[in-house]
Amino acid sequence: MSYLLFLDDIRNPSDVLWEYFPRNLEFRIARNYHEFVEMVMLHGMPQFVCFDHDLADEHYDDMLQEVAGHAANYGAEPSGYDCAKWLVEYCHQNSVKFPDYVVHSMNPIGRDRIIAYIKNAEKHLLG
Repeated sequence: MSYLLFLDDIRNPSDVLWEYFPRNLEFRIARNYHEFVEMVMLHGMPQFVCFDHDLADEHYDDMLQEVAGHAANYGAEPSGYDCAKWLVEYCHQNSVKFPDYVVHSMNPIGRDRIIAYIKNAEKHLLG
């Protein structure tokens, strides 16, 4: 069964009005990295993924630091970037096509980081 995977610590799919994504299939919502990984392991590859970047309170503080031009490490809690990296590796190891996706994060640097990582992987790793 095909499903949409929505990754966000706070919002629901209906809250995201600034990005277009299909809304005609079942959503499964992951609130953090561990739920994201578990969702894919239990239900298989989603048809579509909506990525958020900041998945913990510490990420919001780090995002503000980074936007201000300061270094940020995004703490110990994995972010949406870590979820994207995990999914790329999962697809590579299992010879599975990376799903269609959108990054709906309000963190512009985190958003760009996820998109750049996936695009680079599609060119060099996922073929």
